[in-house]
Amino acid sequence: MSMSRDEALALLGQHIKNERMINHCLASEAVMRALARRLGRDEERWGLAGLLHDLDVELCNADLNVHCLETERILKEKGLDAEIIDAIKMHNETAAGTKRSTEFQHALAAGETITGLIIATTMVYPDKKIAGVKTKSVVKRMKEKAFAASVSRENILECEKIGIPLDEFAELSLKAMSMISDRLGL
Repeated sequence: MSMSRDEALALLGQHIKNERMINHCLASEAVMRALARRLGRDEERWGLAGLLHDLDVELCNADLNVHCLETERILKEKGLDAEIIDAIKMHNETAAGTKRSTEFQHALAAGETITGLIIATTMVYPDKKIAGVKTKSVVKRMKEKAFAASVSRENILECEKIGIPLDEFAELSLKAMSMISDRLGL
């Protein structure tokens, strides 16, 4: 079984109060939907994974040793599709205790992570607007390890494991996020 986007948004609102974290989830949803279109996958399922991937981040205080385990429990109770739950759980390999291996898992790990790099890149622009950010700037910042140092470059590079080169992935992600820039306040 799946759930509607409205049901997922309501669930997100029950568990996440920080507006920046909600925006991260919305940005991740936008990127995942774009990836699904690019790869010919189910846009609704991939979008739900992006939207709900950090559902328990406030409940577990962002502790990577347990982050996603409570999300897994909540979503199983809601009867969400097992493949979506698996991709969500696997975006945090630490708690999952194993390595990502499927296209869906790699897509979510790369897709949710690049949102942080794009937002950080946007924030150094004078107008702080996604519309002004160039793909080459995101790729350039990717190579600067000190820039947005908490953003895992390794996770972003998992885009290559699903057959999408970094430049194309950065462009696709930037376009997806620019489509919801008003909601993101960027």
